[in-house]
Amino acid sequence: MAITGITEATRAEVARSLTGKRRDIRETLFSLVLLLTLITALAVLIVLLFNVARTAVPLLMHQGGRVLGNDYSALPQNAGIRSGLIGSIYLMIFVILLAVPLGLCAAIYMEEYARDTRLTRFINTNIRNLAGVPAIVYGIFGFAVFAQLLGSVTGPKVGGLSLLTGGLTISLMVLPIVIITTQEALRSVPTGIREGGFGVGATRWEVIRSHVLPNAAPGILTGSVLAMARALGETAPLIMVGAVTGFLSTHGGPLASLREKFTALPTLIFTYTKKPLPELQDLAAAAILVLILMIFFVNLTAILLRNRYERKW
Repeated sequence: MAITGITEATRAEVARSLTGKRRDIRETLFSLVLLLTLITALAVLIVLLFNVARTAVPLLMHQGGRVLGNDYSALPQNAGIRSGLIGSIYLMIFVILLAVPLGLCAAIYMEEYARDTRLTRFINTNIRNLAGVPAIVYGIFGFAVFAQLLGSVTGPKVGGLSLLTGGLTISLMVLPIVIITTQEALRSVPTGIREGGFGVGATRWEVIRSHVLPNAAPGILTGSVLAMARALGETAPLIMVGAVTGFLSTHGGPLASLREKFTALPTLIFTYTKKPLPELQDLAAAAILVLILMIFFVNLTAILLRNRYERKW
């Protein structure tokens, strides 16, 4: 019985072992450089997290109610991050409701329905190029289209610089990431699963819904988490489309807030770090820790859901 699934690296390693040839010194040096780079990056990350936690944890333990319950203020005793926290949650909801469903539908169409034509390859190439576009470019696009061109719809009272404009811009920015990761997840599903579904008389949509999507769910969830994590941490496009320091309109309910001014945690962090008062800089550290915890819980939820699907299938 033939042995399948042997990679080229495995073949090369077996050949070196049989012939007695030693491991290529260039491969060893390259592996060491990669390992050193990884260790250095992790060390820098640990140091930064330790410095933030050393300042933020005592502040949140002793004054957590004031930090999480108060809005922006130049006075340390009145300053908080409530408006930025709510604004970031709103933006994450935009990504969940807009970018994830649109990205999922686009990826399903491109992978399962669209034919391999020159137009399809052109669209795929442009989607991958859009994933590498700097965030500030999306901010300029959002300002020109959603704020200026569609300002009468997105927020006439604030010149279009509203929460709706920010949510649409962020969703558009992370949409290519959702599409690409979903496409890769769909491609990883074995062809035999599709053929088995077609063999028992299922339609294409029934095969996709009942067989392909459940098997691709772990990869799809991973891509969605990456999109939400990027949306939570972006600052430049939000500033371009009107994220103001410490102001989030909550009058009239969530729907009325969509067409009013807004803010987000990255904007507050940027503002507090520029203040000369050490108390406000400590507050910026607390906001950073809260943002990290939000991203952590989003990732944890995705991991739990992914493990559930992996056990099921």
